[in-house]
Amino acid sequence: MGHTIAWTHEVGGEPSPGAGGVLRLLRDTARAEADGRVEILAAACGMCGPEEVEFEVAKGECFCVGCCIPLGIVDGYAHPAAFYPWRLEPSGAPLPPASSGPGFEPSDVPRCPAGHDVFHVAVALAFAADGVLRGISVALRCPEDGALCLYVDNARVVPRTA
Repeated sequence: MGHTIAWTHEVGGEPSPGAGGVLRLLRDTARAEADGRVEILAAACGMCGPEEVEFEVAKGECFCVGCCIPLGIVDGYAHPAAFYPWRLEPSGAPLPPASSGPGFEPSDVPRCPAGHDVFHVAVALAFAADGVLRGISVALRCPEDGALCLYVDNARVVPRTA
């Protein structure tokens, strides 16, 4: 079974300003190991600064609209506290298609039900009690119409070896 996205709308069908809806979606769906913790963060570009919060999404990665630098969802640079590069493995739900080279197919670029392709992004990181990162979830919110989806659903984080 391939990766699919199920879109929902924020309570009342009205988009909320900022990343509030996408943070609530992750808070409601994030899963941590029983003795661990979950950190949920609204994504902002490290290069452009905290005011750049819109991303295009393709091949399992989120790219800043301002500078096109990826967040680091698939390679481990999404959160500096992780301290190591990683790779993702599916945990029940399939992963989005990964990049296999330059260029994108139309099916690689998610769009909200209204056809928009720029999103606010939130990341949930699930840590074990020993502080080791165990899982990641990524949610998308369309800033135009408030549509929400869970893009990466509790993928296992595995340290990447050279």
